[in-house]
Amino acid sequence: MQIKLSEQMRELRRKRGSTQDELAQALGVTPQAVSRWENGICYPDMELLPAMANYFGVSIDELFGYQTERSQRIDELAERIRSMNCLNNGKDVCMTECLQLARESAAEFPGNQTLMLCLASVLYNAGYVRYGEYHCTDADGYDVYAVEHHRTYDEWKEAIALYEKLLETLPDGSMRQQAVRELIQLYANTGEYDKGAAVAGTCPGLQNCRELLLASAYDGRQRAECLAEAVRTMISSAAEQMIQCLISLPHGRVPENAIRIIENAIGLLRCTYPDGDYGLLHYQIARMYLYLSEFRWRAGEHDAAFASLDKALDHARAFERCSDDTETFHTSPLFRTLKVNPEGYSLKCVSTLPEDWPWWCVPDFHEVKAEMQADPRWDEWVRKTKE
Repeated sequence: MQIKLSEQMRELRRKRGSTQDELAQALGVTPQAVSRWENGICYPDMELLPAMANYFGVSIDELFGYQTERSQRIDELAERIRSMNCLNNGKDVCMTECLQLARESAAEFPGNQTLMLCLASVLYNAGYVRYGEYHCTDADGYDVYAVEHHRTYDEWKEAIALYEKLLETLPDGSMRQQAVRELIQLYANTGEYDKGAAVAGTCPGLQNCRELLLASAYDGRQRAECLAEAVRTMISSAAEQMIQCLISLPHGRVPENAIRIIENAIGLLRCTYPDGDYGLLHYQIARMYLYLSEFRWRAGEHDAAFASLDKALDHARAFERCSDDTETFHTSPLFRTLKVNPEGYSLKCVSTLPEDWPWWCVPDFHEVKAEMQADPRWDEWVRKTKE
């Protein structure tokens, strides 16, 4: 670290509007001593540093010019960790290297919340990448997590401990929201349902969500724009939750009304965006059409099933044309599973459609997939996804 004490002293004194004489008087030294310090001829005695930091209202780290370097270093490490973690999307690309970097970074800056959260999130992802998420069916036909199996994941055990520690001190904001979201999921995966519900209970209700509160903060045109954005956000979330409700139904009842549920979810988005300009939501719609194709095939609507696959392909391509907003990728849970190009963070999903089909694994889809793959139209569709 380069010592910048003389520069910092001079800058802080000028910002405060003090003279060298005034600083000297406050510290009980001569003005000549202050002059020598500011010119880098010598440094003040160590015992004067706390008093000097208090005089300027800064930490000793800031007095030495270290705070900026420290913050930059932390930000750089956090960005590297997040980028590497994104590369491990359902497949171990560099999970070991990413985890090593996250551990070394957290050790370099012990107690730093940003890097602790990065480490926890890498561990969260490592459990999925290395071992997978397992499901089973309970006595009533509902899909449930294989919690006993998940409890053997050391990565998830460590992640849970880190998230719990972070929530003791993390203030409200995006970092706390991420920690809450990921911790609740791990609690569910490992059967700690009451703990997850308790954490969820500390979060604001729908009427106190950010989008609606922003609308309340304004009037006139700004209020109208905020309300429109709130509607779009809530409709998108509602469409996603309709699919989740379908997945959560007992297996024996799922195929019965699946087509209508998925079509209604897509219809919600179509009503909200009548001009067809879905932006990044093309990705969400592409997933829905993949899932719809499965149930159309189950219902014997084979032509419609492949028409749904073509629709999924159309929306995936539209998504790739408008997916340059990498900030949305990092902040929105809808896009957390996307492939990332390490050179340019280009979000891709077209080429992975066949392997991602049908996207949601409830009910078991393997028999349907084998039947569809035996149809010559499957190979033709796969070919189109590679073009």
